[in-house]
Amino acid sequence: MNDDIILDVRNVTKKFPGVIALNNVSIQVKRGEIHGLCGENGAGKSTLMKILSGVYPYGTYEGSVIYEGQELKLEERSIRQATEQGIAIVYQELTLVPSMTVGENVYLGKEPLENGIINWNKLYANTDRILAQYKLDVKSQSLVKSLGVGKMQMVEIAKALSEDAKVLILDEPTSALTEAEINKLMEILGILKEHGVTCIYITHKLDEFFRITDRVTVLRDGQTVTTQPTEDLTEERLVNFMVGRQMKERFPKGHRQPGEVMFEVEDLHAEDPNESGRNVLNGVSFNLRRGEILGIAGLMGSGRTELVTTIFGEYGKITKGKIKLENKDIQINSARQAIETGISLVPEDRKGQGLVLINSILKNISLPNLNQFASFFRLDKDAELQASMRQAKNLAIKAPNLQVNCDTLSGGNQQKVVIAKWLLSKPKILIMDDPTRGIDVGAKYEIYKLMNELAEKGVSIIMISSELEEVLGMSDRVMVMHEGRSNGTLDVKEATQEKIMALATGIA
Repeated sequence: MNDDIILDVRNVTKKFPGVIALNNVSIQVKRGEIHGLCGENGAGKSTLMKILSGVYPYGTYEGSVIYEGQELKLEERSIRQATEQGIAIVYQELTLVPSMTVGENVYLGKEPLENGIINWNKLYANTDRILAQYKLDVKSQSLVKSLGVGKMQMVEIAKALSEDAKVLILDEPTSALTEAEINKLMEILGILKEHGVTCIYITHKLDEFFRITDRVTVLRDGQTVTTQPTEDLTEERLVNFMVGRQMKERFPKGHRQPGEVMFEVEDLHAEDPNESGRNVLNGVSFNLRRGEILGIAGLMGSGRTELVTTIFGEYGKITKGKIKLENKDIQINSARQAIETGISLVPEDRKGQGLVLINSILKNISLPNLNQFASFFRLDKDAELQASMRQAKNLAIKAPNLQVNCDTLSGGNQQKVVIAKWLLSKPKILIMDDPTRGIDVGAKYEIYKLMNELAEKGVSIIMISSELEEVLGMSDRVMVMHEGRSNGTLDVKEATQEKIMALATGIA
């Protein structure tokens, strides 16, 4: 075997009942490189990573994985065995214990013992050594629950490196990070590379491949499409490889013609429900026209999510200001009230707040809309099924049937289920909080097309996005938030990333 190759995936096929998740996949990862892995949701990335990290053991797939010159034969429930051999994975959903310290999390389950007792001095000294070696900016004795998401990500990396990882797999590591935290992570990956750690980097943010990776492998429909040096690729070529067709534009052009003002927020102030006296909104004003897409931009912590969840009746206690719908003052104190008024919210956290993952697609779509199918203490199950099937068909949800549980779906299809259930409620105002977070470029395009179609039918949309390109590509106007205030609204024709950032940081 070539000594430059640390990991050689050879003709791997993985089958589930009725589905071939991986079909003859081959990838070679060079020692010490940062290797990008990309593809649409359902392309097979997660399945391949689960084979490499021991979730799917040897014998449950065809083909072979050669690691350090030897065939990797991980046993049943062998994540620990993979880690001991030097293959570690940092998942998109963090796996830390919030009430424990950084050091306790890093050495959880492998604490240094002396005479059967944990040697705490050694545990914290070892943690400090790892944190210093890789310039991870956290303190070993800090409680994890006191850290931001970016620093929690560093603890996950330290946890993996505590096993002397030779191959570190990072699955969507920046999905919840601010721009500053992303820059810090990129620095850390550079340091890992200097120390000879091989990284496999998975993300839906295509620009990150060009910032950090040496080569990129593209998977599509469970097959290897290509592996190329990053310097030979462009975003357009990468998208073409991923979706198997040319996409001339990332943001489809709509034919929206916004009408009269439908919705108004005037000088809204709201208090943190968990901390009396602390305001989360300090004067937000904007309006929304019929059939318009209003983008809301701002840095993390600017109050974007607090604003829309307060409007939806599920977060802040309003202390001042007015909300009007169709020129009438409204007061909303619960999600049920919001739905009845004609306001629906696609939440930022689709798994935690948008879906009941262990329930079927059918139950998730119909759940907030059961009153449409209920009469005389009886549920009309045929009507429920027909309405849910129409929504699933309209949104092209990919699943064998509507009885499939949502935890089996790809991220893009899960998001479509969330959108489907709120469209069934026939909203006048549809709020979408980071609607394309963590989904692939093809699914994003479908959601953008759907947003255009809804707006053209007269639905008014408020869209929060952390990606300025998305805000500029999909909005008619952009309202920018800074420290709980609306700091300006720009027509998209005059808006630029620089103008938005100036408002978001308070410079303008």
